[in-house]
Amino acid sequence: MTEITSRRGLLFGAAAVSAGALLTGCTSNEPSDSKGEPAGNDQPAADDKPGKRVTIGFAGPQADHGWLNAINDNAKSRAEKYSDVTLEITEGSNDTAQQIGQIETLINKKVDVLVVLPADGKALTQVGLKAMRAGIPVVNLDRIFNTPQAYRCWIGGDNYGMGLNAGHYIGEKLKGKSDARVIELAGLDNLELTKQRTQGFDDALKNYPNIKKVARQAAEFTVESGQAKMAQLLQAQSKFDAVWNHDDDQGVGALRAIEQAGREDFLMVGGAGALSAFQAIKQDNGVLKATVLYPPTMAASAIDLARALGQGKGIGGLAEFEIPASLTLYSAVVDKTNVDQYMPTGFR
Repeated sequence: MTEITSRRGLLFGAAAVSAGALLTGCTSNEPSDSKGEPAGNDQPAADDKPGKRVTIGFAGPQADHGWLNAINDNAKSRAEKYSDVTLEITEGSNDTAQQIGQIETLINKKVDVLVVLPADGKALTQVGLKAMRAGIPVVNLDRIFNTPQAYRCWIGGDNYGMGLNAGHYIGEKLKGKSDARVIELAGLDNLELTKQRTQGFDDALKNYPNIKKVARQAAEFTVESGQAKMAQLLQAQSKFDAVWNHDDDQGVGALRAIEQAGREDFLMVGGAGALSAFQAIKQDNGVLKATVLYPPTMAASAIDLARALGQGKGIGGLAEFEIPASLTLYSAVVDKTNVDQYMPTGFR
């Protein structure tokens, strides 16, 4: 899955708006025809209409996980939507030296904008800085560089928010049950994102004094590890009321272990937004009742942001002339009440 992301809110470039309004006020003595309309109403905003041609370079890691494959698919399909966008996409690599070389090739090609999901945010910070210093704005996708100087805009998911929303969903489902017990099937413990997800989950459960987390196992974001670790949890815990699984890919294995054990006396909440999870939630004939999104559609949004940057435009619906410096995506909970809405976004 993904590496380190910090919880970042929206940081808007309001200075450009203020400066533009001030400049207008100081240089014109003519009567205004705007009838009091705010200056922000006239800003150019990116839309679907063809505009200035933009070449976007895209570099991501190897698609060795369903979520990462969906990242690549979302970027490609979004770029194809625009007749004014040319996408230069590299072959995904988890080797940092190889990915740095691929990005340097895109810099030498003088692409207009770069979208980079680094295999390792820290290790690729310098090449992000190199692009920015060469005048190529960088959209940093999810795994964050070490300094904001290495990117113009960061867009990514909210790992803490995933845990928080999973905890609140489970908490509300078990609100009327005394001495409720929950367990957690986490991801790789050496990743900061796993720690953030667990912290969010624990913080949410603090709002429900009737609930106690009685066990936790760390899997590896794979089907095999999910099955093995869930089997251990089931063996150790003869009775519990809910489990939160951090990742829907490892959840496939977890569900196998649950089926093999013949257990159906609890509810399960997943994470990320796999198509298989959505389908199970819709069928509603097993323990999986919901999943919390870590949306791969962020790659499509990154292409939108890169196109707006290349065309010197802001975002429709926002008053600012510039795109935001940071966008944190919401971790929505998908259950049987809204699964049809999200079904087209599920990754395989």
